[in-house]
This record gives sequence, structure tokens and C-alpha cells, in this order.
Amino acid sequence: QVQLVESGGGLVQAGGSLRLSCAASGRTLSNYAMGWFRQAPGNEREFVATINWNFGSTYYADSVKGRFTISRDNTRNTVYLQMNSLKPEDTAVYFCAARSNAWGSSRYAKRYEYDYWGLGTQVTVSS
Repeated sequence: QVQLVESGGGLVQAGGSLRLSCAASGRTLSNYAMGWFRQAPGNEREFVATINWNFGSTYYADSVKGRFTISRDNTRNTVYLQMNSLKPEDTAVYFCAARSNAWGSSRYAKRYEYDYWGLGTQVTVSS
């Protein structure tokens, strides 16, 4: 079992920045992929970014490419999502997810591809 706890959400003006954190516990994340998804009211949960824990390779949704950066700290067992140039349409609850048996890939963009989920953190971007 892997437990995931997100933090770092809040209210920010358009053009601003936030850094989300996802602290993992329960087991080592070797051979895992870690992802961020988001869900706005009335919308489906959508893929944002993912990183392969072992190799650090990353993959992003087109909507955030060039603005968001996913990274990980092996010593802290934590994944980060640095969000810059935020837009009102980035407003959503952001969820961290973990997938076992990632086998070197980071191209996991579907909800069903992940085994564990956090409870989410709210990000609100005002115009």
C-alpha cells in the first residue's frame, strides 16, 4: 500500500505560481510512475503530468506544457508540481497518483493506469 498526501494548494491571481507537493509513504517508489491529475467542478478528472521515479522522464498534457514542471525528491519520497503562469482555467482540485510497475516509462495518462490516489488539494486562480 502507498499513502499519498497532497499539499500546497491555495488561491492565486492569474499569472502567479504555486508549487504542489505529494508526500508518499508505505513503501519505496522504485519502479513507480507518479502522476498529477486535476478535476474542475462538473468536469472529468484529467491528466496533467507524470514522472518515472527511477529515470526521471516526464510527460505533460498539452494544456500545461511549458508552464508546469513535475519533479521528484528521492530522499523525501515526494513529488512536486511547479505551476507557473497560472490561468483561471487551471482552477481545480489537484490529485496525486502512483502507479506500480512503470518499467521505465512515464507515459501513463489514464486514470485507470494508476493504483493509488491522494485526496487532493484545491487550486483556485482568480482573474
